[in-house]
Amino acid sequence: MKRFLMCEPRFFEVCYVINPWMEGNLGKVDSELAQQQWRNLYGIVSGLASVSLIEPVAGLPDMVFTANAGLVQSKEDGKKEFIVSSFRHAERQPEAKHFEKFFSSLGYRVRHLKEETIFEGAGDALFDSQGRLCFGSGIRSESHALDEIVDMLDVEACGLELVNPHWYHLDTAFCPLPEGQAIAYAKAFAGKSVDTLNHAFGESIIWVSETDAKNFACNAISINQSVIMHSASAELKTALKQRGLEVIEVDVSEFLKAGGACKCLTLEI
Repeated sequence: MKRFLMCEPRFFEVCYVINPWMEGNLGKVDSELAQQQWRNLYGIVSGLASVSLIEPVAGLPDMVFTANAGLVQSKEDGKKEFIVSSFRHAERQPEAKHFEKFFSSLGYRVRHLKEETIFEGAGDALFDSQGRLCFGSGIRSESHALDEIVDMLDVEACGLELVNPHWYHLDTAFCPLPEGQAIAYAKAFAGKSVDTLNHAFGESIIWVSETDAKNFACNAISINQSVIMHSASAELKTALKQRGLEVIEVDVSEFLKAGGACKCLTLEI
């Protein structure tokens, strides 16, 4: 059974701007609604997988987006490693010590990249169903972080360049799915990276529309044959159904105000 990490949005708000989605949303989060939306998502995820919780910390409103905590690798011998994120923006940097303490307490081997290397965890580093690491850089994480991660974890990797600040993390524009499939939004990537994804996934990749991209359809959680996302067009639902996948929609509109949706609110551990 898959296992995920989540963090209750007790202190969630938009009180600074570090991505385009936050602009115009300062102080506009409905805290009660955000709590309800998060509980709905928690209920769906915990019905399909195991969910662990980390205690939220006052003054760290984006800690709810646990996908950015770091990168987890599960090894065949049962051991697990956790590479701690090193955030680009000062507002999020204090989160790292709390995530490091949490994973250390669970017995994970905690690893760090070089001090000056910016890396924002599973927001920019996603394993596909073949165990290949897809890595996004250009907006938040730095491209050379991938070299360090490959050396550290000894994995096959696929480097991708993000070019649109609205899709600032890889997981906002790309989601690997079972059986070598994936969904992605082409305009988030440099042309060469679109070619790379087409080469890597071939006919198994679904390129979503701008409407689906803006509804964070690619910011999805894949569990077995279920794909959990904020919203999907009829066309996307049909395309996924034809591939044996079921779309589960859950409204997380309050979190979109901060630039995150379902995947951002979870970290597979």
